[in-house]
Formats: sequence, structure tokens, C-alpha cells
Amino acid sequence: MSPLAQVAQEYLALRRALGHDLADAARQLPRFVAHLEATGAQTVTIEAALAWAQEPDASPASTVWARRMTVARGFARHMAGIDPATEVPPVGLIRYRQRWRPPYIYTPADIASLMAQARRSITAPLRAATYETLIGLLAATGLRVGEAISLDRTDIDWSESLLMVRESKFQKSRLVPVHETTLQALERYGRLRDQHQPRPRDPSFFVSLTAKRLIYQSIFETFRKLCDASGVGAGQAVRPRIHGLRHTFAVNTLTEWYRDGEDVGARLPWLSTYLGHREPRYTYWYLSAAPELLALAVGRLETASWAVEP
Repeated sequence: MSPLAQVAQEYLALRRALGHDLADAARQLPRFVAHLEATGAQTVTIEAALAWAQEPDASPASTVWARRMTVARGFARHMAGIDPATEVPPVGLIRYRQRWRPPYIYTPADIASLMAQARRSITAPLRAATYETLIGLLAATGLRVGEAISLDRTDIDWSESLLMVRESKFQKSRLVPVHETTLQALERYGRLRDQHQPRPRDPSFFVSLTAKRLIYQSIFETFRKLCDASGVGAGQAVRPRIHGLRHTFAVNTLTEWYRDGEDVGARLPWLSTYLGHREPRYTYWYLSAAPELLALAVGRLETASWAVEP
């Protein structure tokens, strides 16, 4: 391991120990270090950080360039305490445009169509089953994509119908109860996986055709193809993304509570814990994700206000 790579590992370990969310940095920093080493740089410079951040594999209209620079700047600040030759890129070199994109809320028919499309269009039986089961799991539990692909075989408690999500976002772990039908679907997939990959290279529950853990990029690309082929989201103003399955789960749960007359404020901490949010206030964001849900919330508020009037 090179000296730069060693320092990068120590930097990430320190940030994790302090409780920081490193989902982006953990992916991007090794790439930045590889760029530095490929160009012969011994430390971080403003020129090297700009060149890496603005690599043409990402659109300047997206937030990728700015996020890369944030990763490079954080590492440079750490390096500056080790190597005085380090240059810390100033804030503002790349403008960060924070854009809120409303999520696509999937209907049950959308989800069934995507799962059927995976069975129909993916020729390799194991790969087809992998994506069908993965989509179903995300829709049924609201797991983050990273949490699903990080599941190991030992993370499923078959007798108690529980998933163990280990050190996910914000380094939090939690138990996720699942419905009996979800557990049955996972069991069916596990049997097929073991038939096709009896000697896996990773302990992961979901495996690729190379017997290794799935990777983000392949999932996103495959999901996009499934959406296009099935027509899900066609003609809609909001483009369907795989993260929308998590939003859909949260919106459907909240909508059902409102319709059933439940005390949503009292129940929200349950959903917050189930989804792995740090605080319930982050879960309130889903109220704005669907017009119907927002209308139900406003209606409940108006009813409560009328009830207390003298």
C-alpha cells in the first residue's frame, strides 16, 4: 500500500470513529488517491483536485464535480497536518447546486411490472432472480440500496423474520422485521443462488454472476434498463430511480396510518427507527413526497384545529 493510500485509510477510519457519514467519501477518496498516484503527485494540490473533480465521466450540470471537490478538500485538510506542501482547495472553486428532486412514487403495478421485466428480459436465471428479489426487498422494507447489497447470509434471522443491517448510514445498526412473504421470497432466492453459486467468493446474500457482492453502478444501470423496457415512469415528469422504492415504502406507510386514523406523530419514531434515520424530523420529509399524503396531513391538522375551537 502506498503512503498516500495508507493516510487515506487512516483518515477514513478517524472520520468513522467520530460518527461521520462517509458513504460518498469511502467511494470517492480511493479514486482521488489513485488519480494522485497516477499523475505522480506526492500530496494534494489545488490543480490535482480540480483535474480529478472535473473528469469528464460526469456531467458538470450534476452535483458530482462539487461532491468530488468536497471529498478532496476534506482529505487535503487532513494531509495539511502531515505534509506542509499540501494545498487545500478553497471553497467555491466548483459551485455546488443543491437540487431537490421529487421522488417517483411507485404503484403496486409498477413494482410488479419491474419484477416481471427482470424475469422476462434478463437471460441468466440467477441474475434475473437477483434483481427480481432485490427490487421486491427494497419495495417491501424501504431499505437503502447499500444496505440491501451489504447484507450477508448470516444477517438474516430466519426463525425470527429479522434482517440485521450493520453499520449503515451514520454507522448505525438496526434490526428490520420483515413479513413472512418477504422471508419466503428471500428463502427461494437463497436456494437458487446456492444451486448456481455453490462456492461464493463473498459472504453476501445477493451475489453477481462472478459469485461476488453486487456493486452500485451495475444495479443502477440494470434498474434503468428495466424501467425503460417495462415502461414504468414513461411520460412522467419525475424520472423513476431505484431510491424511489424507499420513498414509496415510507409514503405508503404514512398514508395507511393517516387513513386508519392512527396517531402519526406518536408512530413516526417507529418508522424513523425502522428506516434508520437519525431523528424523526428527517422522516417528516416524506410528507412532501406525495400530494395525497400531504393532503391527509393537512386534513388531520385542520380537523384537530377545529376540534379545539371554543
